[in-house]
Amino acid sequence: MQPDVLVIGGGNAALCAALMAREAGASVLLLEAAPRAWRGGNSAHTRNLRCMHDAPQDVLVDAYPEEEFWQDLLKVTGGQTQEPLARLTIRHSGHCRPWMRRHGVHFQPPLSGALHVARTNAFFMGGGKALVNAYYRSAEALGVQVRYEAPVAQLEIEDGRFVAAHTAAGERIAARSCVLAAGGFESNRDWLREAWGRNARGEFPSDNFLIRGTAYNQGVLLRHLLDAQGADRIGDPTQAHMVAIDARAPLYDGGICTRIDCVSLGVVVNRQGERFYDEGEDFWPKRYAIWGRLVAMQPGQIGYSIIDSQAIGRFMPPVFPGMKADSLPELAAQLGLPVEAFMRTLQAYNAACRGGRFDHTVLDDCRTEGLTPAKTHWARPIVQAPFYGYAVRPGVTFTYLGLRTDDTAAVRFGGVPSANLFVAGEMMAGNVLGKGYTAGVGMSIGTAFGRIAGQNAARAARQQPPRTLANVIADDKERDTHASA
Repeated sequence: MQPDVLVIGGGNAALCAALMAREAGASVLLLEAAPRAWRGGNSAHTRNLRCMHDAPQDVLVDAYPEEEFWQDLLKVTGGQTQEPLARLTIRHSGHCRPWMRRHGVHFQPPLSGALHVARTNAFFMGGGKALVNAYYRSAEALGVQVRYEAPVAQLEIEDGRFVAAHTAAGERIAARSCVLAAGGFESNRDWLREAWGRNARGEFPSDNFLIRGTAYNQGVLLRHLLDAQGADRIGDPTQAHMVAIDARAPLYDGGICTRIDCVSLGVVVNRQGERFYDEGEDFWPKRYAIWGRLVAMQPGQIGYSIIDSQAIGRFMPPVFPGMKADSLPELAAQLGLPVEAFMRTLQAYNAACRGGRFDHTVLDDCRTEGLTPAKTHWARPIVQAPFYGYAVRPGVTFTYLGLRTDDTAAVRFGGVPSANLFVAGEMMAGNVLGKGYTAGVGMSIGTAFGRIAGQNAARAARQQPPRTLANVIADDKERDTHASA
């Protein structure tokens, strides 16, 4: 039987779309490329949602108003963002949690000693896997049909209208409307090679990249839409949510536990033993995702995070222990770094450290002076043995090349929005994220556009005009008002 709405994808954005479409009365079929045990895509590896709020709210402390959220996003993207869509995402983030709770998502209370993230981000109890499982349970209880191991190879589109999807197995599935939420192309090694090209030695830098999330985001539909169907594109194929992760991490699905979080507490050097960026630029949740790209631009796409014993206990400990030594020359030798160059770097850094009271919870005045690159906060000499070093490589979470859309989540062809084909999640995140990242914003984008895409897909199935994301926000506000009355 032909469904009203076909949802292609199995992560947060796809599930939000399926739930919203079903709540609107549409019959829904969801196709997930992965087996059931690996369902959920990159969402299974997430931990939190960045949320706007004007006052303390359940699991969120203090306030994080729209303008501060916007300025944080503006800073990390360097202005490469579509402001209207970004602001809609921000506003939606302040009202979506009650809807999420109705579908079984639980949030954990704020943790002591984690003020910055407890103020800006709501953490999922049990992490992203628990969120994904809750959404699947709710979807199945509501009658959403789910099929696993069902990757889609191409779409039938006529004059900008979705007609049917063709699976990799050759099955044709027609529907009245469709939501695309199948992720980026970060798992496609050939496409990464194409995007990043060769270096001067004829090597492919991207061969050294690790993929933090799912192996199933191959970008097949994204390429089909862009190249074969002529959908409007947005974003740079080399831009991505890219984090510095342990060089020993697995090729796929290492997730959060592979991240190295001590960067701001020490220095980072390349394989020549030289520093290359300000490790103390800003709080780690705002700037952690720049470090993957920074390392990607270094020789051999590798870096080394160096700390001393003063840093121990101040960051999330990694799964794999770092190299440990009683002296800095010994540490350099263990890491395979040129000892003399490494020692020149560390001695120059130690001599340049200035400032007063070290405080990793604020932008303190511990800085370097007369050093390039500077370290602008949390700079204190690395002198207390034992010393630790972690080799890091670029860990790609998701890519930003995607489909251009608007506040209805419609896919656009030649500037004209489709009447029945919508997009959400990583396939359109480049509309908000031209570059850079700040913790939890990917889930904010996926939740906002997943919900409006699902609602509009249900409306398209009934041949009703689309609504905007602002309408969803208004509905949430009205529901919140009635709930508190």
